[in-house]
Amino acid sequence: MKIDLTHLVTESRNTASAEIDTLSTQDMLTIINQEDQKVPLAVKAELPKIAQTVDVITQAFTSGGRLIYMGAGTSGRLGILDASECPPTYGSNPDLVIGLIAGGHQAILKAVENAEDNVELGQSDLKSLHLTDKDVVVGIAASGRTPYVIGGLKYANSVGATTVSLACNPGCPIEAEAKIVITPIVGAEVVTGSSRMKAGTAQKLVLNMLTTGAMIRSGKVFGNLMVDVEATNAKLIQRQTNIVVEATGVTSEQAEQALNACDRHCKTAILMLLADIDAKQAKQRLTQHNGFIRAALTN
Repeated sequence: MKIDLTHLVTESRNTASAEIDTLSTQDMLTIINQEDQKVPLAVKAELPKIAQTVDVITQAFTSGGRLIYMGAGTSGRLGILDASECPPTYGSNPDLVIGLIAGGHQAILKAVENAEDNVELGQSDLKSLHLTDKDVVVGIAASGRTPYVIGGLKYANSVGATTVSLACNPGCPIEAEAKIVITPIVGAEVVTGSSRMKAGTAQKLVLNMLTTGAMIRSGKVFGNLMVDVEATNAKLIQRQTNIVVEATGVTSEQAEQALNACDRHCKTAILMLLADIDAKQAKQRLTQHNGFIRAALTN
């Protein structure tokens, strides 16, 4: 089956890099760097839609829903990366943000033949998660035409879930299946069709915003400190101490004492120190105020 890619911006030839194979290494990299600088501006143009998406994700979390990314190849891997980093960073449930990739776990490291072209696979992957109308499904595809993603978005719409498209080609097929459309237009790639480059970078920036924004809105950040970080290694144990020190102005020793008194839960330790209460009282206040430190301080 012949697929017409000529209308896709991400498949067009970039005149700036037309002779890149003849350049010195530094000149070659200069062109790549100059093209990369266009990416944040393309994302900036989509901020209203990104903000809208952050708000619906936050509402989903509040209502017991989930954020589910789905994509193929680079797009799928970026979704999995973003989802996998939420639990250690924000102490979130691993089932709160989920990444799906066409072809399953083996496709994370190696392409699975024809998986991205399977519409039914996108549907079945979401069915296996018992998708509900409380969930948000973000379909990620640089080209915007991936059948796996289209199938998933169609199914998500059928159960009433909120659907979002993230692509880099305007007017692409996945836009027609989404309630919210995010389309950072980054232009032609330095290497024609290599959408892991500018398109992939744009997708990563947007995904960073979606989860970071939703976690901030969910009370998992105090100031700019990740106060729900889990101490899963030596670096993060030290980070917890540093966060408590930064948030309260106490010494490292005092921070350690507070953390040890509350099973190393940053939020609880911070509230204990700022409100001058014990661990039990701090935990109760945080529960009453849905984990928001600022609200708990006004109790």
